[in-house]
Amino acid sequence: MRGLMLSLVLMLAACAPMTAPPSAAAPPAADGLDAIAADYVALILEIGEHEPGYVDAYYGPPEWAQAAKDNLRPVPELIAASRGLTGRLNAIAPASLDPDHRQRRAYLLAHVSAAEARLRMLSGEKMGFADEAYALFGVRPDLAPLSSFDPVLARIETLVPGEGPLADRVAAFRGTFAIPKDRLDAVMRAAIAECRARTVRRIPLPANERFTLEFVTDKAWSGYNYYKGDANSLIQINTDLPIFIDRAVDLGCHEGYPGHHVYNLLLERTFVRERGWVEMSVYPLYSPMSFIAEGSANYGIDLAFPGAERGAFEREVLYPLAGLDPARAAVQGELLALTRALGRAEYTIADDYLSGRVDRETTLDRLQTYGLTSRERATQRLAFIDTYRSYIINYGLGRDTVQSWVERQGPDHWAGMATLLSSQILPVDLM
Repeated sequence: MRGLMLSLVLMLAACAPMTAPPSAAAPPAADGLDAIAADYVALILEIGEHEPGYVDAYYGPPEWAQAAKDNLRPVPELIAASRGLTGRLNAIAPASLDPDHRQRRAYLLAHVSAAEARLRMLSGEKMGFADEAYALFGVRPDLAPLSSFDPVLARIETLVPGEGPLADRVAAFRGTFAIPKDRLDAVMRAAIAECRARTVRRIPLPANERFTLEFVTDKAWSGYNYYKGDANSLIQINTDLPIFIDRAVDLGCHEGYPGHHVYNLLLERTFVRERGWVEMSVYPLYSPMSFIAEGSANYGIDLAFPGAERGAFEREVLYPLAGLDPARAAVQGELLALTRALGRAEYTIADDYLSGRVDRETTLDRLQTYGLTSRERATQRLAFIDTYRSYIINYGLGRDTVQSWVERQGPDHWAGMATLLSSQILPVDLM
């Protein structure tokens, strides 16, 4: 074991704010998991030095992050280190562990495997879209033929009749629901406040939880949550393109409540502060964690605003704040319900594009046709696919998988959601 790894384990023992004292009742193998977890954090932080953006959040000891910079190993050595971690985890017999520690071992195995896959990609290894998704996120998506989505397009034709391509008509229709820039801050803050109010009634949150809202430009995404630790998030909204009124609730729930902000603070409280399980102090973007994070954040929208409640809130509060006519909200809601059914067409489009079977211009045409959006928005979406590749499965497939699991847990869906957000449940466990 390299000196860096040993020093990190020693620092773990000295870091009182980060870790809780080990329980005398813990099984002996739990000590092995603690040491492996510390080395796992070091591995992830070093990968983040090779790939900016790979570490989505880190709120462990700052000296660990500095050690990753000062003792950065080349990618081949990190691949070997990840395989060493896998061997150490496999050497711990699951039967020797209690259920919580068995799940912890499984969680570390899955995340070390994803880290190794990402390192191989950084070394130049190419994978097919579905293989890449499985290697990084633990789920293999189905790739349906684009023709299977044509009946949905036909139904939307009846909602937005007229001349010219359907995508242009839908884009023009949706454009009339754009939030004026001078009203965007008020609309977004009202949406987030309502998302939060509905969440705190069902999931207890720390008294000091908080967020900062910023509006930014020149991004491939529409919204992002940067979790800072200590129940604190930075939520950024991209204003490169006009933001439609329905996106206010989407972004408020997804990035905030009960989405990414709540997920991260519950993980921090449950594992880092209460148990001292340091692996949860770092969030590698390309990992099974993202399938849970994005899926629960998207399902959280419908959980917070079931049935007609979202439409009522938008008509009564957000439309007036935005200066838009609430009488038109019903058609907009029906259109959005149908366009959701087109979401997985993007997987097939991305698979063809990333494999090189379809060129860029044809891909933009397809994104316009099956995303029912403008050329400008299709271009922004393609930039997202160029950057994040198979990550896109985490939104639609993640949402449907999380919803199915939560709703199988019993009639109290908020309780199921709270369990998921406070756990080391893996995508494979949801199936």
